[in-house]
Amino acid sequence: MKKYIIVLLAATMGLTSCDDFLTVVPETQLSSATFFKTETDFVQAVNAAYVPLRSIVNDRAWKLSEMHSDNTYYARNVLFGAVDPQEDLADFSVPEANGVTANGNVLEQWRQDYLIISRTNQILALIDDATFAQASKDNVKGQALFLRAYAYFELVRYFGGVPLHLAPVATREEAALPLSTEAEVYAQIVQDLQAAVPLLPLKSKQQAGRITSGAARTLLANVFINLKQWGDAESILRPVVTSGEYMLMPSYEMAFSDNNSNKNNAESVFEVQFIEGAAGLNGNFIYQFLPRPLLASELVTITGTSNPQPIDGEGNNIPTPDIIAAYEDGDLREEASIGYIFASNSFRDNKTYPYIKKYAKKHSQNGNTGTNWPIYRYAEVLLFMAEALNEQGKDSEALAFLNQVRDRVDLDPVSGSGDALGEMIFKERRVELAFENKRWFDIQRTDRIQEIIVPYGKRIVANPLDYYYPPLEGAVPRPNVFSNLNKFYALPADESALTPYF
Repeated sequence: MKKYIIVLLAATMGLTSCDDFLTVVPETQLSSATFFKTETDFVQAVNAAYVPLRSIVNDRAWKLSEMHSDNTYYARNVLFGAVDPQEDLADFSVPEANGVTANGNVLEQWRQDYLIISRTNQILALIDDATFAQASKDNVKGQALFLRAYAYFELVRYFGGVPLHLAPVATREEAALPLSTEAEVYAQIVQDLQAAVPLLPLKSKQQAGRITSGAARTLLANVFINLKQWGDAESILRPVVTSGEYMLMPSYEMAFSDNNSNKNNAESVFEVQFIEGAAGLNGNFIYQFLPRPLLASELVTITGTSNPQPIDGEGNNIPTPDIIAAYEDGDLREEASIGYIFASNSFRDNKTYPYIKKYAKKHSQNGNTGTNWPIYRYAEVLLFMAEALNEQGKDSEALAFLNQVRDRVDLDPVSGSGDALGEMIFKERRVELAFENKRWFDIQRTDRIQEIIVPYGKRIVANPLDYYYPPLEGAVPRPNVFSNLNKFYALPADESALTPYF
């Protein structure tokens, strides 16, 4: 991590414009003028551009997407008190005024994505003039283009139009840019990914955990699907399907990383890397997902650590009755994805809660895990293909891709066409990709917020006990729940204080 911090400092030091003689940087001082020279320098720099992904998936994305849907909710703990920034996301009640919000989770997501962008901009500004092997240069450049595109794809889906920074920021004045339109941001994402695809190697030729051409194609297909460019999505994905680089793992459970093994497996298209231990590369998201309070003796049944510690507070990202009901009878994904834990100190009558089991891998150190986070899996590639083909009226081929996913979990093949088949694919995405931060974006991009979220909110208000509220006086949903059903989050207020543009 210290090496990554040095890279970030190198990317930001010595850039203030001044008289020419003052811009001469001592050769012994780290700066963008002296650091970015060798292949090793650029590899270290692109390593640093991956780093914010850990913070995003560990601490932020599940709050802003999965819990901001009908898949997961929070488990109210009246002794702990309200956690407004997180509850507001789950309750669709994020306060905003004049287009901005003070929600800290929104702010941190924004900052982490722009940290990726700032680091990749520094690489992309200098790499063409560097002198080292062209294949290595292409690989680093392709990774940087993908990461910048991925960060902007997150931003445009969360916020719509955002400032479009495409070059290193040298002065305070350059740090504030007008908001680009949603269309302009999408156009840049497509441009970056189309440039990245031919630069990146296949998975079998790439170092494990790094971006591949298959990952870039999958992200670009996701972008085209958001834009409803169905033919483009099919065309860019077809080489992924025919490449022989990917396959569904024999069982659903095997699709996901263990703590120390099964990482970047044959189904993995791209996943965020974590390593258990003291190096600062670990995660702890499974601990954030658990219902609370849990005694050490209860926690250890999930984590398997030798030093379990009791956890208190309010549980988050708890599977809802809605997602549990979405699984068909006999769907093996339900048992693989959702477990149940008895919390003896809970106020609930049966004291039993569901929790996200697919990431609950046994590990050694309390609060310190090495389980990777899946961004794209081959199962989603197949579902993307099914959707793109169905939207073009190629239903027989769409069914073949859809039924590949179902066959893996011993479900009978389905048949259908047109809108009915489209609905089957939409539902299949929900259960196949449950708790992978896809559900909110699927609801958003299909314009189904009113159709799905409004009745979901009414169910919570009418039946709070079913949604993990304790049977205590006053333990009910707040008056402002489901009052903000906007497609996008408001822009972060702290950032608005630094710019005249929003």
